[in-house]
Amino acid sequence: MTEQNNNPFKNLEGNLKDVPPELRKKVMDDVAAAKLIMELSNLFTGNFASIIEGMMKTKTK
Repeated sequence: MTEQNNNPFKNLEGNLKDVPPELRKKVMDDVAAAKLIMELSNLFTGNFASIIEGMMKTKTK
């Protein structure tokens, strides 16, 4: 019952430890690769919605 009353977020207030440099570099490289993939996919697929919307609209005068 006491485990349910403990707030797990209070444990986050403790001292933070430094991350090893090789692990930090790997994480930063993975984040950069994910960002590159997202930007490239947005480059090639970002305008499809506006193209389809433009094709569906009928121009009336």
